[in-house]
Amino acid sequence: MAKSQEADITSNELANLKSVGDVLNLIDVKEIYLPLINYLHLAYEGKRSFQTKRSAFLKSDLGHAPFIIGISGSVAVGKSTTARLLQVLLSRTYPELKIHLMTTDGFIYPNQELRRRGIFSRKGFPESYDMTMLRHFLNDVVSEKADIVYPLYSQELSDIVPGKYGHVRQPDILLIEGINTLQLPESGQVVTSDFFDFSIYIDAEESLIESWYMQRFNKIMAINKDKPDNYYYELANGPRTAAIQLAEETWQMVNLVNLREYIAPTKERASLILHKTTGHLIDRIYLRRF
Repeated sequence: MAKSQEADITSNELANLKSVGDVLNLIDVKEIYLPLINYLHLAYEGKRSFQTKRSAFLKSDLGHAPFIIGISGSVAVGKSTTARLLQVLLSRTYPELKIHLMTTDGFIYPNQELRRRGIFSRKGFPESYDMTMLRHFLNDVVSEKADIVYPLYSQELSDIVPGKYGHVRQPDILLIEGINTLQLPESGQVVTSDFFDFSIYIDAEESLIESWYMQRFNKIMAINKDKPDNYYYELANGPRTAAIQLAEETWQMVNLVNLREYIAPTKERASLILHKTTGHLIDRIYLRRF
């Protein structure tokens, strides 16, 4: 096993890792995330050792597919922040490893296609993702293809960016973040979680997530008030009461429904559940023992 080095991260760096509205503190980093990093590395080394022994037993070089970590949870619960933090801590603690982070947002259908299918109001629900493309992508990852491209999603445009792609080039550890990463299987289908070596679900009470969603919405309005190219520009410059009403309706009719029906039911499939309380502080941890 490669010797790790102490990951040193400052409060300013934590601030740069946070998504809008999220909270990170050094206590959680020290007491929860750093031990988690070491645990993930143990699991990574276990897989790598098995791959090596398997190749020796079969007298054939079967390669070393990446160790894949899935990160799931509701909108506004802090998935992206957790994913970025894990990427930084893994990279600093084990600098000899190649770590790549991506989101499943790029596999949502473009807005034009969602409208063509009549499901634009269901954006974020399982049917709004091209799961076939995502499964093919993950199959290429575990097949160790040298350079795999995937679509990129722009939060500023709230849409897929035409002609722009991310690249996965044989990382040692691949972090995949998204609300649908633990999605339950359709009849007889292979699903994304079948490719994961470890999965993390970020959990919190519905009322807290709603408050974080509304706080984030208000901050997004303020940030984009003077950005004409941003998806939220017109909304940010219209009547604030109308904007707030739209956000509340979106939470109740879209995000909460999606959480209850499709996201929360998947948490029991996670390897680890990080439960948050007020201020995004982690108050409970559940680790699957098998």
